[in-house]
Amino acid sequence: MHEFATVLRAWRDRVTPEAVGLPAGPGRRTPGLRREELAALAGVSVDYIVRLEQGRSEHPSPQLL
Repeated sequence: MHEFATVLRAWRDRVTPEAVGLPAGPGRRTPGLRREELAALAGVSVDYIVRLEQGRSEHPSPQLL
């Protein structure tokens, strides 16, 4: 599951808010998506995104993947 966590973090860092239809807004510290934005797009909680990024969720659903 560590590999999925690494890929998820890299994807979140690489995708811009504009690429998914969100405003960039001023004052962003990172060019990629915030965890809150990814969670809203995926329809899951921010806590679940954090667990996935930390490799603590062992069985994400096929729909999420």
